[in-house]
Amino acid sequence: MTAVVVTGLGVAAPNGLGIDTYWKSVLAGRHGIGELTGFDSTSYPARLAGRIEDFDAAEHLPGRLLAQTDVSTRYALVATDWALADAGLGTAPEELADYDMGVATSTAQGGFDFTHREFRKLWTQGPKFVSVYESFAWFYAVNTGQISIRNVMRGPGSAVVAGQAGGLDALGNARRAVRRGTALMVAGGVDSALDPWGWASQLAGGGISTVPDPTRAYLPFDVDASGHVPGEGGALLVLEDERSAAERGAPRIHGRIAGHASTFDPPPGSGRPPGLRRAAELALADAGLTPGDIDVVFADASGLPEQDLAEARAIAGIFGPRGVPVTAPKALTGRLHAGGGPLDVVTALLSIRDGVVPMTPHTTRVPDAYGLDLVLHEPRSLPVGAALVLARGRHGFNSAVVVTGANH
Repeated sequence: MTAVVVTGLGVAAPNGLGIDTYWKSVLAGRHGIGELTGFDSTSYPARLAGRIEDFDAAEHLPGRLLAQTDVSTRYALVATDWALADAGLGTAPEELADYDMGVATSTAQGGFDFTHREFRKLWTQGPKFVSVYESFAWFYAVNTGQISIRNVMRGPGSAVVAGQAGGLDALGNARRAVRRGTALMVAGGVDSALDPWGWASQLAGGGISTVPDPTRAYLPFDVDASGHVPGEGGALLVLEDERSAAERGAPRIHGRIAGHASTFDPPPGSGRPPGLRRAAELALADAGLTPGDIDVVFADASGLPEQDLAEARAIAGIFGPRGVPVTAPKALTGRLHAGGGPLDVVTALLSIRDGVVPMTPHTTRVPDAYGLDLVLHEPRSLPVGAALVLARGRHGFNSAVVVTGANH
């Protein structure tokens, strides 16, 4: 079976732009959570978010793209540029034929900021002032389309909408495409909905912490957990057929996407268990690994006690009580929706590279009933050969990805 390797990483996260800055922030425990800016949020019950600072899209993208893109698409395009550069490729790579390259992305929210800006024009100025790009700039598939157009990637394209689980499913789709013969896929996810309408929509969905302290608002698996902090950004990765990557002289292989699976929870009241454990077990089987082969689990970490307990039971059910180190560095960025899973995969690959598991920041007291070996207070140095990444979306989506080192 074709080995699918990761040759490029691109990160746009609240605590760092680019993999080097992001990784240093993670290891140092530097978060990117702060009070909302850009509009008056004083009347909202929650005002904290993981925000990307110091990102000027005009420094990275041509003006023609700025006119037609939402902020989330700009993050996706720039993260793709960085991932391709990391893979030793440029924009519109010439090393591979256009139909040998494809794109698979996920977003949970679409182009909120762009479309609501155009709505304001419609309501206050009239329809002739609405941008023609409104026809697609908001759409869930736009990131796949814009990345493929900018980089002349005419191979398989897909877009996934599955909440926080969607980003991992996009990687799974890309892996399948490579296994079916596509030499290279750009895959991952980003989200951004921090405008007034987007923020109101997220609040209406529930689960957001109203604690005003950035270091206490999002405490996954803690006795004081009260919800999560939303964030913006995510990650794009370059996935390749291992042989094709070697033939073109890829400068590095970060690791392998060794396994993937997705499941859906049964209906409430059915008496059947949630599907997260089954997704993890299927991903392990897909990778040809056993629980004993996994060195760390990157948790979904919803920050809601009931959901944290359900995830803890799933992990302990697979690995045994405190049977594997577990971490949730996403508490530094907030939950990035479709961008969160791919960012965790990047973090897992960096953990494999450097032999260190990042801590779960701010969490200090984990209930004994959870049965978790949660990495707390500081990073934990240990050899990491394989990692399991988990994600759950609203209304029952579950996804799991297994990543391993290049020689695992």
